[in-house]
Amino acid sequence: MPEKPGPAKGPNRLFQWRAMTAADLDRVAAIAAAVHPAFPEDAAVFAERLGLYPAGCLMLDGDGGSAAYCLSHPWRAGDPPALNMRLGALPAQPSTYYIHDIALMPQARGRGVAAAVVAQLVTLARAERLPTLSLVAVNGSGGFWRRHGFRAVADATLTARLASYDATATYMERRLTRKFHP
Repeated sequence: MPEKPGPAKGPNRLFQWRAMTAADLDRVAAIAAAVHPAFPEDAAVFAERLGLYPAGCLMLDGDGGSAAYCLSHPWRAGDPPALNMRLGALPAQPSTYYIHDIALMPQARGRGVAAAVVAQLVTLARAERLPTLSLVAVNGSGGFWRRHGFRAVADATLTARLASYDATATYMERRLTRKFHP
């Protein structure tokens, strides 16, 4: 059974991951625009992810309001959705747990909240009996993901999908066949 979203403690603040609702979508779009200005996505993309897999959509609340979001869902390994792509439906037989995005406003950074949500996503992936987690790393985030057990996957067939992000985008996977502590 997946763990319920929970707190991540930091200096002077208590942050709490919670389930995202449709009422959060405007804030998700605002955080996305602030954190990822070079990677714009339509609000419909966020709404669709929430509708398709609400268990993988989380908001981080702090004493100053919502400071981060996470969008994730089961998907097909080696086939990351292009930027700003609507999915239509989740696959009947997913082969990876895909992290679409974890976006943190500056006040949430450096407080362990991203590591806390990665641990929750590992739990969700295991509950879905999926062998890997996967994502497209952007904005120089590869080091963060490597510290959490992700490794870059070099595959020429990914080039077209990754081109919708930018030249530095990297597809990464983390195997879940053994216990790894995030």
